[in-house]
Amino acid sequence: MSEVFEGYERQYCELSDNLTRSCTSASVLHGELKKQKLSEIKEGLDEADALIRKMDLEARSLQPSIKATLLAKLREYKHYLNNLKTDVKRITSTDTNQAARDELLESGINETTTVSADQRGRLLMSTERLNQSTDRIKESRRTMLETEELGVSILQDLHQQRQSLLHSHSTLHAVDDNISKSKKILTTISRRINKNKLILSSIIGALILAILIILYIKLTG
Repeated sequence: MSEVFEGYERQYCELSDNLTRSCTSASVLHGELKKQKLSEIKEGLDEADALIRKMDLEARSLQPSIKATLLAKLREYKHYLNNLKTDVKRITSTDTNQAARDELLESGINETTTVSADQRGRLLMSTERLNQSTDRIKESRRTMLETEELGVSILQDLHQQRQSLLHSHSTLHAVDDNISKSKKILTTISRRINKNKLILSSIIGALILAILIILYIKLTG
């Protein structure tokens, strides 16, 4: 495994453990302490996202056999990080909704004698709109995560297609080399055949000349 990947992985594991403990403690805090803790958690999540991206780039630069294992591990890390983000959203949303409800409830208690039925209805409508906004935020986040997963899948497919094209190019290059070697061999064989033909023709000519000389000697003798 790549030492660079292992270094990023150790940092991520330590950071994710700290974030898990921070989420647990933030859920029981209130007021400014809770806001401060949530701010620290969000910074940690950004750092964890950066480590995930670094590990992803490093894994894709390795050999296919190693890369497949590391990418599978990365998917688990991403899933766990997404769960942490969901917990933070839930804690933040719960805190915001609770503060809004407390404010509305306190206002209602202080003005019980003057609030009309119509005003109470508007308060209920405000709470309902707040809940609807929270649901829309959750739905938008779910869509964003699905889009991100689709983008990663497309990048993986494109990378595999690139590897296939590179392999095909290497194969064609090897075939071209073999054809060149075959041409050289055929050229050498052709030259040897022509050389042998020339030698054979010279021998035949010499024999014919010798026969003619012998016949001439016999006829004139």
